[in-house]
Amino acid sequence: MWFRYATRNKKDDTLLLAVIREFERDGISFDSALDYCPELLVNHGFLTKRKPTAAQWKDICFGWELAKEMGRLDVGQSVMVKETAVLAVEAIEGTDQCIRRAGELCRKGGFTIVKVAKPQQDRRFDVPTIGQQTIQTMRECGAKVLAIEEGMTIMLDQEEVLRQADAAGIAIVAVNAAEMEARKAA
Repeated sequence: MWFRYATRNKKDDTLLLAVIREFERDGISFDSALDYCPELLVNHGFLTKRKPTAAQWKDICFGWELAKEMGRLDVGQSVMVKETAVLAVEAIEGTDQCIRRAGELCRKGGFTIVKVAKPQQDRRFDVPTIGQQTIQTMRECGAKVLAIEEGMTIMLDQEEVLRQADAAGIAIVAVNAAEMEARKAA
C-alpha cells in the first residue's frame, strides 16, 4: 500500500499521507501537535515595530495569491517578491534556501517574503514555520518584510525572533485571507 501511494508522485502531501495511511492500517492515528500547543500559532497583526510600506503591502497582496496557488499545487509555501516581480518560489529546497536564491537575484535587497499554509493544509504535518534561522537568513540576504498567515503559521522562539527582526529592521506581519481581499479591493 505504501508503495502504491508514494509512487503517484513525490509531492510532500503524497509522501506524508502515504506514511500516515500505512500507520493507520495498523491502528495508529495521528493528531496535529497544534491541538496540544495552539499558542505556537501567530496571531493577526503587526508583530514587529517596523510596518510594511504601501509598496511592500502591494507585494504582500501580490505574493499572497501566488503563494496560495503554489500551495494548492503542493509545490511550496513561500514566494519572494519585489515590486510585484517574483524573485523565487519555494519548492523542495525549503524557505531558507529560497530566501538565499532571492537574495542572489536581488542584490539590493529589500524584497518581501510571503509564507502561507496550503489551502488544503493537513495540520498533522508540514505546517508553515518560522524561527530565528529564518530571520538570520533574511538579514543576510537583504529581505525586509515577512508576511505570514495568521493562525496557520508556527513561530518558534517568538520573543527572540521578534527581537532579532526589530534589531535588523525587518517587518513581520500576520495576515489572513479577508484582509488580503480587502486590501486587493481598495
